[in-house]
Amino acid sequence: MDNFCEILSNAKNIAVVGISNKPGRDSGWIAKFLKENGFNVFGVNPALEKFDEIPIYKSLKEIPQQIDIVDIFRRSEFVVDIVKEAIEINAKVIWMQLGVVNYEAEKLAKSSGLKVVMNHCIAVEFRRCFG
Repeated sequence: MDNFCEILSNAKNIAVVGISNKPGRDSGWIAKFLKENGFNVFGVNPALEKFDEIPIYKSLKEIPQQIDIVDIFRRSEFVVDIVKEAIEINAKVIWMQLGVVNYEAEKLAKSSGLKVVMNHCIAVEFRRCFG
């Protein structure tokens, strides 16, 4: 599936669902990486108030911008509800990070017209596409 590069080339706004400020969690450094590489990044975590220069929201619906990619750092069993919310806000892509696999969520997203990437790291694919 080499439309990773196409997906990333066409994206501007990325919501990082499950962003965390805990050391050792990939979501934080990947959110910073995406911001440093020119994306508008919005964190989604109801338990987090702020994270560096990245605005944090309690849900996808609170983000005041159109979201291109919903980058999910949550356990697989929570993904269906995130996809439902992504559909409500007319997101374009569901991106499930490494280790996040949910075929029901994939089917739901695709049947609603969203592109789906599952079990891939967005930072790894960005580097592969753009060096």
